[in-house]
Formats: sequence, C-alpha cells, structure tokens
Amino acid sequence: MSHKTSRRTVLKGIGAAGLTAGLAGCAGAGDDHDARVGVLQPATGDLGDLGAPIQDAGVLPGLQLEDEDVPYEIEIRREDTETEPEVGIERAQALVDAGFPSVTGAASSGVTIAVAQDVFFPEEVVGISPASTSPDITDMPGDYLLRTCPTDALQGVAAATLAYEDRGLETASTFFLNNDYGQGLNDAFVENYQELGGAVYEQEAFEAEQPSYDSALEVVLGDNPDLLYVVGYPDSGEQIFRDFYENFDPDDTLVMVADGMQSNSLPGDVDNPMSNVIGTAPAAVGPGRETFDQLYNTEFGRSPGVFTSQAYDATAVHLLAQFRADELSGPAVSEQIREVANPGGEVITPSTLADGLEMAADGEEIQYHGASSEIVFDDNGDLDAATFDIFEFDIDGYTVTQQFEL
Repeated sequence: MSHKTSRRTVLKGIGAAGLTAGLAGCAGAGDDHDARVGVLQPATGDLGDLGAPIQDAGVLPGLQLEDEDVPYEIEIRREDTETEPEVGIERAQALVDAGFPSVTGAASSGVTIAVAQDVFFPEEVVGISPASTSPDITDMPGDYLLRTCPTDALQGVAAATLAYEDRGLETASTFFLNNDYGQGLNDAFVENYQELGGAVYEQEAFEAEQPSYDSALEVVLGDNPDLLYVVGYPDSGEQIFRDFYENFDPDDTLVMVADGMQSNSLPGDVDNPMSNVIGTAPAAVGPGRETFDQLYNTEFGRSPGVFTSQAYDATAVHLLAQFRADELSGPAVSEQIREVANPGGEVITPSTLADGLEMAADGEEIQYHGASSEIVFDDNGDLDAATFDIFEFDIDGYTVTQQFEL
C-alpha cells in the first residue's frame, strides 16, 4: 500500500457521467487502488434537493483522508440515480463494471430495491443505503444490502406516538407518494396509530411532481381529520403545500411530514412559513457527530442535512471493511462489514478514521462508532436501535425541537 490518495482521484466521480464508458471494462476490482467506493445518490429528480447533500457526505471520508495525507490510493466515484429506478440500475452497473465492490446507496427506497435486485445481489456487490427506509428492505439479503438509517417500521412508531399520545390527535388521514417509501411508511404509521386508538379516515396515494393536488387534498381533508400525515419528497411537497394553503385553512388541520420533506428550502419555495407542519426524521446522535459536522461545513460551506451523517458512515464502513478484506471483491468485503462495525475491538470514530484504516489493514479488531449512531447491524442489515428528531417549520426552514428514542 505505497500509493497516496489524491484529491483528483477521490473526486473522480463528481459529475462523472462521462467517465462511465471510459472506465467500464478496463478497470478490474482493486486495479491500482487500495479501496474503491461508489456513491450512488440522486443529485437530480424528485429527491435531488435532499440527495445532492447526501451525495456530498458520501464522498466526504475520501476527501478527509486525502487532507490527512494517508498513504493509500482511494477512489470514490459519484453517480446520479436521478431518483429513477431504471437510471439507478444503469449507474450501479457502471460502477460494478468499473470494479467497485462497495456502493453507498441508493436514497429512494424504490431505487435501492430495484438496484439491489438487479445489480447488488446478482453481482455480489455490497450496498449500504444511508436513506432508504422502507420496511420491505428488512426481508432482503442482509449480506449485500444494509442500512445506516433506521427502517420506517420504527419511524411509524415515532410518528404515531407523537400524533396520538403527545399531541392528542384522535383522527387522521394520510397522503403518500406512490412508491415503496411512501407506501411502506404510510402503512407503518397507520398500523401504529390505530393500535394506539386513533381513527384513520382516508389513505390516498399520489404521483410525484403533478401540476395540482387539489382534488386529492379534497378527498383526504373532506372529513376534517385532526391530522394529515404526508409522506413524499420536496419537489412534490412544494406543489402539495401551495395547493393546501391556497384552498384550506391551516388552523383546522395539523400536518405531519416525514424525513423525505425535511428541507430548509421548502417553506421559502411554498412561500408560507408552514407553521402548522411538524415532522419526524432519523436523528444524528453518534459520538462522531461533531467531527462530521465540522468536516462537512469546512468542505462544502454549509451545514449538513437529513441523512448526510448516515451517508458519511456508510462510506466509512465500506472503507474499513475493504481494508480489512483480503481482496477487493464484494464477497470479501461483505464478510468484513460487521467485523468493523459491530461491537468488539477498539472504537474508531470519524476523528480516527485514518488510524482505523491502518488497524483494519493489519487485521486488528475494531468497531466503528459513527456520526449518525454507533452503527450496529443485525442479521438483516438493519440498525438495532434508532433516535428520531421532531422538527417544526418556519419561513427560514426547520428547527429540531425534541427527540424520540426507540
């Protein structure tokens, strides 16, 4: 391991669509590299507003290690899924063809499920998603698909408890994006809300980025529920809330959103402070949170957002597992994922990541405690615990007001 990483190498994939053809077919796994991680995230499409910062966080460990002058050759390459399953599959295959045994991604649950089924599993490439929360992922093979974000089976508990027990909202309707993420979180919320004693009036799916949601909102708000639970992404959320504030009285209904709409730009885009809207999202409470926040702010000139710490942790785990593996292949990396993350050995955090690479390469026992959490994977590739932020909006964005632990 005599080569040094360079910022040029680490940044190869930034705007890398043009690199795909040049690399595919000419670079085998491990060619002139000690580690290679793909970052498969949406910089565009319905989730682009949240996905671009997540993508930045996914490449951040490589930039950090370059700045620390580690004596390794590390390649981290970005690919944009455009929030579309077909595009995600194409870009994931490009990473596989270029010799990447590990991928941080994707973000949308629908994209991640499609990519896993068509690429990760048949090609035996390890995917760690920082943002795909659908409960359906739990039942997929946990050796090649893991998550640094909690399943929505848990977020459904947090949202239902917040609505029924904390806020005393006894009736609800739901309005959710027609994909794996929207359906999965809707079902988890409804199940837990009804178990607590709440009544659900209407459950309405919607398609992304429609010119109007007036008629659908008439359906879900027709019986005057105490709560409207909305699951979707910012690009659709902008139009949904524009229609809501134009045609309905916000004093009549509290609206709750999920992580997919935790965007600081949403109230400004809607041109409304959205003061009747609250939300839930996975929190970043790991011991490396402060280090990560400083690294992210220094590198990108802004504060990190939802799922960014989870993306940093996913890439960090990939790197540690690759250095501990005896070869740069998916099966070899898969065998080491839990060895470097789960309890046992010296604790490695974002501030000691460079030391962790050396220890992993020497075969020492380590456990990674990240920016988002301590990162303990169960047999399904899910986290064994979770903490959720509760946030509220104003015209300048959102503010976290409390947390909910599960």
